Order: sequence, then C-alpha cells, then structure tokens
Amino acid sequence: MSKVFTSEVVDDLADKLLIGLTKEENKMVLDEFNQIDADIDRLNDIDGLSEVEPMTHCLDDFVYELREDVVEESIPIDELLQNCDNYIDTEIKVPKVVG
Repeated sequence: MSKVFTSEVVDDLADKLLIGLTKEENKMVLDEFNQIDADIDRLNDIDGLSEVEPMTHCLDDFVYELREDVVEESIPIDELLQNCDNYIDTEIKVPKVVG
C-alpha cells in the first residue's frame, strides 16, 4: 500500500473536519480508506497505464455549443423578497451554518 492509514490518521482527519467519530465509525472509515488504497494500488499495477493520454470527456465525439447570451428583464428585487421570511434591505438573512 502506498499510504498507511491508521486510527490516529482517521481521528486527525476527523478533528480537522470538526467532526467526532466513535470507535465504530473510526473503524468503518479506516476500512473504507484501506479498501480505496488497495483499489488504487490495483489500478497502478495496470501495464501501460502511464502511456494513456487522459481524456477531458468520457466520449470521444463530445461536442458542445455555447448558446447566445440573451438579455432578459430581471424580476424586481422587491417582488423577489416577497418570498423571503427574513431579509435586511436587499439581502436575505440566513441561519449561521459555521461555528
């Protein structure tokens, strides 16, 4: 394996993400990391993989066309704010999501 995952590594990552893990959750995550690591090792063992040119799209015949920009009249802000329960001036007030 290219990287050794341990319970301490999982706990360190969980701390950095500000989430707490139980011992059972830690083991589950550790098992998943080890499986992903094993899968990547298996991919790295494929002969000639380094000579394969990366694709930007999954289909060789991918074609895209940009649409023309069309100027449309905007909905008045007062009308839009009628859908909101809580706003200050022209800004919608939302609950705090980061501590």
